[in-house]
Amino acid sequence: NWATCDTMSPKVFKKNLPKLSKKIEEWIKSDKTYSFRFAINMLMKYFLGENFKKEYADKVASVKSDEYYVKMCAAWYFATALAKNYEETVCYLENRRLDEWTHNKTVRKALESYRIPDDRKQYLRTLTIR
Repeated sequence: NWATCDTMSPKVFKKNLPKLSKKIEEWIKSDKTYSFRFAINMLMKYFLGENFKKEYADKVASVKSDEYYVKMCAAWYFATALAKNYEETVCYLENRRLDEWTHNKTVRKALESYRIPDDRKQYLRTLTIR
């Protein structure tokens, strides 16, 4: 379930990022909602900030799912990415790389974040799809 996906964070993962990355590749291709969500969660927890790679953001941006828990996690990923890797990820909103629901939820979650400065929030507001 979503709670298990969101709270599970074994310390061994941080010590083995290359191996984790390979497993994420498997999980993100899954047709199982929570395996998919777990993959996005692991990308958010371990591969943002100094471990950010555009290829991971591209994988999350290419998510094609109608599952609420997957789409919500993708929005959470991008809102967190905006806080940690703004310059590298704002283009996903500017270029409308996400489906409309995930796009707008990302903007909303970013606006609610204490980690994103007000000037950036002002700009993000202009990116809402109406």
